[in-house]
Amino acid sequence: MARRNRVDPFGDLHAVPDHGLFTGNRGCLVNEHGELVRHHRGLLWITCVLEYKDWKSPLSAPRHWTPLFFLDDAVALAAGHRPCGLCRPAAYRSYKEAVSRARNTDAPLSAAELNRSLAADRLKPGRGMNRSTDRKTWAANIDRLPTGTVIVDDSNRACVVMPDEIRAFDFGGWMTPEPRPDDQPVMVLTPPTSVAALSFGYQPLLHPSVHELRANATRPTNPYVR
Repeated sequence: MARRNRVDPFGDLHAVPDHGLFTGNRGCLVNEHGELVRHHRGLLWITCVLEYKDWKSPLSAPRHWTPLFFLDDAVALAAGHRPCGLCRPAAYRSYKEAVSRARNTDAPLSAAELNRSLAADRLKPGRGMNRSTDRKTWAANIDRLPTGTVIVDDSNRACVVMPDEIRAFDFGGWMTPEPRPDDQPVMVLTPPTSVAALSFGYQPLLHPSVHELRANATRPTNPYVR
């Protein structure tokens, strides 16, 4: 039986078998019985490689961080996570340097500064396990958005922005390509901090499906589309 540890672009957790390209965490989310009891804990929301040295991560152990899984960097960034500085040092360095360039800071931002910035970007006040309705979105012209940004379309689908197309999210991969609108305002799900990183040089690792023509794919059903 699949655990409820797969993250959608809105940041909510689902029990599906697909694991994707990355793991990560946002603190300990389980109680002493290993039951999922919280959406997140703390400001540190990171994305990690699936294998690092010979470390083994706890699946639901209390008092430890709880592993989560993401389709790719675009989903993880949209959900409000950033690259881990320990297991993804090059990606983390690229991310923080890109954000620092965007803000024209005298020195690269610290991990704590990035965490606070992302926390301010992510959620409105609220509580509970499902927080998609609490997500902060913001408006931008799609022509100004870099590749890897995730937007919310008129059907409330999370879609990744590519140079000439958009693709809706599914846990198995990005869906069939659709024309990218021109010069149009859209609602952006990826936090401004991470869009700044994408705009100033951070290269996201995207799932291979983003380059496939999935002609037989069907659109995801609830709860993935809201």
